[in-house]
Amino acid sequence: MVDVPSLDLKQVKSDLIIAQRECYERRLVHAAKWSAEMSRALVVKVDSRSLQQVDEPDEFWTDYDSYVLAKSYFDVKEFDRAVHVLRECNSPKPYFLRLYSLYMSDQKRKADNMPDSNAQSEVFDNEILKILQSELSEKHSKKELDGFGLYLYGVVLAKLDLHYMAIEIFVESVTKEPLNWAAWMELARHIADKESLLSLQLPQHWIRSLFMAKVYMELQLHEDALSIYRTFMDRGFGESSYIVAQVAVTYHDMRDVDLAVQTFKSLEVMDPYRIENMDIYSNLLYVKEKKSELAHLAHKCCTVNKYCVETCCVIGNYYSLRSQHEKSILYFQRALKLNSNYISAWTLMGHEYMEMKNTSAAIQAYRRSIEVDKRDYRAWYGLGQTYEILKMPSYSLYYYRKAQTLKPNDSRMVIALGECYQKVERLQEAKKCFWKAHCLGDAEEIALFKLANLYATLGEKEQARQAYTEYINQADRMLIHNHEDLSRAYLYLANYYIDHKNWDEAYTAAQKCTEFTETREEAKGLLRTIQTRRLHDVPITPGGMSIDDSMDSIAPTDQFNAGAPRAFDRVTPVNLKFTP
Repeated sequence: MVDVPSLDLKQVKSDLIIAQRECYERRLVHAAKWSAEMSRALVVKVDSRSLQQVDEPDEFWTDYDSYVLAKSYFDVKEFDRAVHVLRECNSPKPYFLRLYSLYMSDQKRKADNMPDSNAQSEVFDNEILKILQSELSEKHSKKELDGFGLYLYGVVLAKLDLHYMAIEIFVESVTKEPLNWAAWMELARHIADKESLLSLQLPQHWIRSLFMAKVYMELQLHEDALSIYRTFMDRGFGESSYIVAQVAVTYHDMRDVDLAVQTFKSLEVMDPYRIENMDIYSNLLYVKEKKSELAHLAHKCCTVNKYCVETCCVIGNYYSLRSQHEKSILYFQRALKLNSNYISAWTLMGHEYMEMKNTSAAIQAYRRSIEVDKRDYRAWYGLGQTYEILKMPSYSLYYYRKAQTLKPNDSRMVIALGECYQKVERLQEAKKCFWKAHCLGDAEEIALFKLANLYATLGEKEQARQAYTEYINQADRMLIHNHEDLSRAYLYLANYYIDHKNWDEAYTAAQKCTEFTETREEAKGLLRTIQTRRLHDVPITPGGMSIDDSMDSIAPTDQFNAGAPRAFDRVTPVNLKFTP
């Protein structure tokens, strides 16, 4: 866990104001917006002298007119004109803006030529990226790149799939310019595990803690992320819409639906026109089947900004909840037209194709999601489900393993993996999976029953008895009413106790079976069997009386009448000792 350093709030405020200015002058608009939002949330007065414009080199003023004009061109997305007007400029800011405009022009061209979102992805030529790589590499070797230039170099390397080099450059970038949030976010995308994170030589700056929290969220280390965000909220950032949103998203990832919804509602009050993260909020309303609230959210987002990816995803979720899957897919496709790398839209579209039984389109959508981000466990899980439907368990096993690796503490992933192992006759691995899912809390409340079934299949009768007994007790505690599973559990116990001549427990379990339509007829036969075998199995006392007869003076003749306490009802939840 990261120990968040004490914050000098005046210095933090100054840093954020300077960061917003420096990022915006280079048209890193998302980083500038983040800095401005964080700064506004921090109600602290700062000394204006600390915010004076940094002295620019003389060559900057030579380039000034071209630089200002290029910024105007960039703002209206005329990137090629910005590149042209800056072609002779060499001072750091205009130089960065020229290369960044060239990069953005290349990305815009690729987006414009992108095929329909349900078509096969094209392999674009990377000539512009290679030109940028060559120029930035030369500058880097001469140590002529500032922190922002290093950031752009890292982005180009990442686009060319040179990820290890990109990580090194991003670390160098945040070390030189720790206030560029865009560089931290790019670095976060390339961290695969906690060991890789802790191996990085990062600057000891207050912004590092927020970066760590973001990575912890991506790595499913939710408690660590929440700890950092709560610390920042306690130390002055309680009104930061960014931090409140990150807390809500973390609750969503933890599957704490009620807390996540509550936090998103607080965010709506704090920042009523915020669109960012509202697609995640719509996922929660979808899960809770809140049709009216989801309709209200879709209408609001459409009013605020009709043409943005989050709005399209919210509307897509709304139509999905109404089972209008064709309309839902249409809106997810619109989202992908706006941003072909929007992971959530690819994954949700895959889910919709699954609802429509279009497995080939679903597979394609899930694969595109993984191409964008290999850590999207939902897409790996979706692929596992799709191949399971296609009766290809070996493929399913591969994808479920990937999903479970990314989400190791999610019982759903472990159960799916266990079921797949069971289908390929790898029963010992399946047993371990169901046991682990039970130990993790088992959100679906089915792991224990599946584990008991597996014990029964393997002939491990005592473990099966304990597992079925615990499942029944768990069902009583959780008020679970899965009649089919409960009836099967009681039926197994009735047969188990008959085999062990424990007539009281057998009779009680069989009586329970008569309460379920699935096992009623079979239970009647068991009750007759118990009664017959019980009569032939009663030992005689030395006085010539049966033990049952000798107990008449202290117990009712019919100990199974309706008023008598049932032995099975008195069984307390067992402390499971059996192991896989």
